[in-house]
Amino acid sequence: MMVFVHLIFLSIFLPASVISESYDAIEGEALVVRCPENDLSAKVTWYHTDTRKRIPEEEEGSRVFSKELLLWFLPTSLEDSGNYTCLINYPDGSKKGRKMNVQVHPYKQGTCFPSRILYANETRKGKISCPTFKNYENATIIQWYKDCRPLQGERYFMHDPYIFIENLNKEDDGYYTCQFIYTHRGKVFNVSATRIFISEAKHSSLPVQIIFPKDEDVIEVELGAAFTLKCQARLGIKKHPIAVVTWDVNKMPAEYADEGKIHQEIIYFEGQHQEYYGEATLTISNIEHTDLQSSFSCVAMNEMGNTRSTVTLRLKEKYGKIYDAYVIYPQSHTSEATFVEYFVYQIMPDILENKCGYKLCIYGRDTYPGEDKANAIEKRIQKSRRLIILLTQQLINCQELNYDQHIALYNALIQNDTKVILLEMEKMGSYENLQESLRYIIKRQGTVKWKEQHTVHPQSSNSKFWKHVRYHMPVTFRSSDPANAG
Repeated sequence: MMVFVHLIFLSIFLPASVISESYDAIEGEALVVRCPENDLSAKVTWYHTDTRKRIPEEEEGSRVFSKELLLWFLPTSLEDSGNYTCLINYPDGSKKGRKMNVQVHPYKQGTCFPSRILYANETRKGKISCPTFKNYENATIIQWYKDCRPLQGERYFMHDPYIFIENLNKEDDGYYTCQFIYTHRGKVFNVSATRIFISEAKHSSLPVQIIFPKDEDVIEVELGAAFTLKCQARLGIKKHPIAVVTWDVNKMPAEYADEGKIHQEIIYFEGQHQEYYGEATLTISNIEHTDLQSSFSCVAMNEMGNTRSTVTLRLKEKYGKIYDAYVIYPQSHTSEATFVEYFVYQIMPDILENKCGYKLCIYGRDTYPGEDKANAIEKRIQKSRRLIILLTQQLINCQELNYDQHIALYNALIQNDTKVILLEMEKMGSYENLQESLRYIIKRQGTVKWKEQHTVHPQSSNSKFWKHVRYHMPVTFRSSDPANAG
């Protein structure tokens, strides 16, 4: 009974997805994580976020343990990678949870740091601080490196936890690693941390943001089939000297994975307002059972830091696609029917179902009373071969559509399983207020625009508008109209 109550307590106070800070470490070194809290009178308890298990205080022989604001790994192991939560209990009875991400990277002989370890860029000119050094008592920096080469010379002056560089120039840009030793109960451990340093940024910095996939998403696949995983991230404003998006497979860079089976392609491009993006596509030539036990992490980084989203795979359910298209539209909450609703419930079914032989799924018309809304939407989208989204000014601000839009775009962009057809029902002007994933689809394939002259004969299946729609629809043999074959 106590365990059950404890889990309810954790589900209330532990945050679901927001990560306060991220820590990177090399396998076999020490790592000390600090809960981001300044109130020393608060009581802090540490948990594994995923398992909800409490991390106890140190006992003899402990490798992973906690005490107050700190969480120790002495030393780290690859299995330590994951999320950890510090639950803060304040003297007034209030509580707050902070989620921390820990990534332990395999040790590789001959390199001073893994390519995935990147702490934020320093803004101070000529003064670089050693990341995480303040978390360690009895620690001493023994060496600084730039791009894996020891720093030596009169221009460099070390004073823990900083290194100062005189007469700064462009050649000083790069990766700075501080290597220090940490002593705990008579045992000595190595620690290293790497920071990007750019002397003069000629672009506007933004925190890196992964647009898709979402962290902890589960993606359905079929055994024996080829499959692609896409990751898109916003990396800043204008092209950065340090801006990367890439995939890890089982905590190892994708380039170290099975070369005959896994392949990665990366592109970079500029979006609206000079925002700079990266997209990494991981192709798995043949899904096997072992892939269902693997983790796939999209890693994105710029000079301000790094972030990641980790997804897993599961077998797709054994049902076929029974709808040709699932229709998403902004619903009115007034008693008056809008033209868009008339279009969805009258014009679309008359043209696409009655005249062309398609089968549409329209929420409200093709759902049952008492069904769980979220579950109904997800199942029907999975059973649809296309997604038709009606773009209107109302859709931009309509919160009700957030869930089925997310599921729909997840299927289209992440699982690469469903194609999207965007019908622009009103003059939208700029698309800048649409969510990023919709803007991405518009840039890639455009929209089908509904114009006022279409309202004169909206039931004509041979109009330019409907021919364009049918061009994007799947082939169906229920239609007697040969024009549908496109």
